[in-house]
Amino acid sequence: MILMTLRSILLHVTASPRCEARLKLSVELARRSDARLTGLFAQVAAPHRIGVASQWPSQDYREAGETARAAFALATEGLDARFQDLNRGAEADMVPQFVDYARHFDLIVLGQRMPDHSLIPPDLHEQIIVQSGRPVLVTPYVGTFPSLGARPVFAWSDSRACARAFADAIPLIAPDADALIVSLSKPGDEEGMAYRKESLALAADHLARHGVKARTEQIVLGELGLMDSLLNRAADHSADLLVMGAFGGFRYPLFSRGSGSRYLLKHMTLPALFSH
Repeated sequence: MILMTLRSILLHVTASPRCEARLKLSVELARRSDARLTGLFAQVAAPHRIGVASQWPSQDYREAGETARAAFALATEGLDARFQDLNRGAEADMVPQFVDYARHFDLIVLGQRMPDHSLIPPDLHEQIIVQSGRPVLVTPYVGTFPSLGARPVFAWSDSRACARAFADAIPLIAPDADALIVSLSKPGDEEGMAYRKESLALAADHLARHGVKARTEQIVLGELGLMDSLLNRAADHSADLLVMGAFGGFRYPLFSRGSGSRYLLKHMTLPALFSH
């Protein structure tokens, strides 16, 4: 069995109660991989103003940072772990600094952005997925996920991004996983389905070389859209991880060619690994 290993994990930490779920998951991943876990505190905040003068960091920012630091220290006791404060309050500073820092890790763990969460820039996830050059694991803001990789679903579409995602996911997959590789096609696309049948077999063989046995399945789209069909199949499989390529570019909006990726970030129901 030849499984790749993670050596460094970067976790986005905040003072939000929802951070606890992804913190526990990240600790579990770090333990089983013997990886260093770095918690990066980063959120939007305005400087404290006294008259015409401003003071940074503000009291709210300092208090949130200390809350996040304490929770991280408690959860990572006995681990090779580090805590880092990005110390950037403005959105224009926070996002590029986060992206630059993320490039030095094997895996990035983010929490799904809650719709009313003004402390997290709305494009943070897209920027990190598209610009960091690293795989990004995003956990939903609803539910708990103590572990992952036992029942993964891989979404295959004969693309560069999907090939990256498959390779990036290997360290996250349990040795005895019940893995499923799916492709989705429009009705009447017999030629495309015939081609993807061969491509799916090659994808499964690639995973098998790394000790991951996977079944393959082709899905013909019906009334549901592509992403909803994928989420439905993941639910039917009782999946604990969705693996997919993310499509985007370097011009605004980043996911102009990847509306499916953006849709999944908003409507995800299980942890998802994105690679670009």
